Amino acid sequence: MIIGFGFGSPLMALLMLIITASLSYFIFKAIRGRQVNHDGRFHGDYIDVYPEQNTEEVKAQMRDYYQEQRRHAREMMREYDLTDEEIEKRIEQEMKK
Repeated sequence: MIIGFGFGSPLMALLMLIITASLSYFIFKAIRGRQVNHDGRFHGDYIDVYPEQNTEEVKAQMRDYYQEQRRHAREMMREYDLTDEEIEKRIEQEMKK
């Protein structure tokens, strides 16, 4: 979306371009800021937003989250870290189906 492209002096066109870019950015940030994370918080929320929560509790929740992500990554690695022979076997099995 470009407002006033090609109208008036080059300085006016540049000013309109900057205004348009800033409007687009703020609209994007407003829309993106309303999306909710999987834990019920909005994107961009920080621990400081929830002062009533114990910081140790928040740390424990974050630690659990990252440990779960690490476990999931290792599980995916075991499933998809295949040798060439294993890949050929899987291809043959899928072709037989």
